Amino acid sequence: MPQKTANISSEQYRILVVSMRNLKLHVSRSAPYEFEDIISSCDIVDLVTPTFNPNLFKVTNRIANQAAKIIRNGELISSLINYKFEVKKEYDLFFFFCQSIQDILVLNSIQGWRDKCRYSVCWLDEIWTKDIDSWQVQLRLLKNFDYIFMNFSSSVNQVADIVEAPCHCLPYGVDTVNFCPYPSDLYRCIDILNIGRRSAVTHQALLKLVEQKNFFYIYDTIKDLYMIDYRYHRSLYTNFVKRSSYMIVNKAKFDLTGQTNPQEEVGPRFFEGAAAGTIMLGVPPKCEAFTDNFDWSDAVIEIPFDCPCISDIIADLNAQPERLEKIRKDNIVNSLLRHDWVYRWEKILATVGLDVTPRMLERKAYLKKLSEMVNTSESSNQKSQLTVSE
Repeated sequence: MPQKTANISSEQYRILVVSMRNLKLHVSRSAPYEFEDIISSCDIVDLVTPTFNPNLFKVTNRIANQAAKIIRNGELISSLINYKFEVKKEYDLFFFFCQSIQDILVLNSIQGWRDKCRYSVCWLDEIWTKDIDSWQVQLRLLKNFDYIFMNFSSSVNQVADIVEAPCHCLPYGVDTVNFCPYPSDLYRCIDILNIGRRSAVTHQALLKLVEQKNFFYIYDTIKDLYMIDYRYHRSLYTNFVKRSSYMIVNKAKFDLTGQTNPQEEVGPRFFEGAAAGTIMLGVPPKCEAFTDNFDWSDAVIEIPFDCPCISDIIADLNAQPERLEKIRKDNIVNSLLRHDWVYRWEKILATVGLDVTPRMLERKAYLKKLSEMVNTSESSNQKSQLTVSE
């Protein structure tokens, strides 16, 4: 049966999205903002972006959340000072990507979002089971939403008990078009990429390899990573990943797991590395969410967290070019067909009961065409003729 598509005039906006992009500039926010951009490109969207000094917002947001806990009521407090936005038009759906539950108090400055929107959806990104009890005041504000989506599968039931609203597990996604190294078939000039939390042992072994051989290793050198512009950062990071032969990936908060945090979850870096076709080395999470979403061979080649012999592992893999080519293709193709943000948005719309848009179908058709090209390794002339339909 053909998929139903929304009948939308050019003047009608059916989705209202509130974005934190002018308030929160940490590098971890670039992926959610990427998702919002995909929604905007594939649907008919009004994007509300509250503007406030980001440095001052760190202070007001912390104070507001502390005050909400003290008075045990989050409905009366906003983390934005002297900012109000009134929703005057009517929409089919209100969407808010809440990366941190502390973000939720921003919505107290958006007047009418619940009354003017037929449905409301919140994606609650990262909340650990060990922290849920301490954020009950803020979590109770999620009762204003019709549906909650969460990518931390182990936290879903506990949050659902508090918010008394349907909570669904939905894995992270990625802009697979931008992360895909095709149709350009990029040269992988970076030998290994190691971004974020890392093992000091593995890091030192890689630094030693840089000194001994012609080996290009990229890693973080500063703390408290904040972006000047999220699009510039996302573009730079995307180009790093799809130009890397190998990438270190580990389960979320891997340095805490088994100590103060036994919960194992799938971080966004797995989706990003797979979409870019890099060979992922690391410690994958032992959870159903990982086995369901990365169920092909060698999606991640497991190595010890502390890996002093990583140079030997890389040398052994480099001696298996056919195996590496298969891993890259499997990673890219599975990502294009399963893990693009458009599939996540499609799932949200289906849950709410809204139709997909023609532009969503166009993007899915392009993803399928791109996956076929990767699988068949078409010539560079054929690749250069492939253009995405926007």
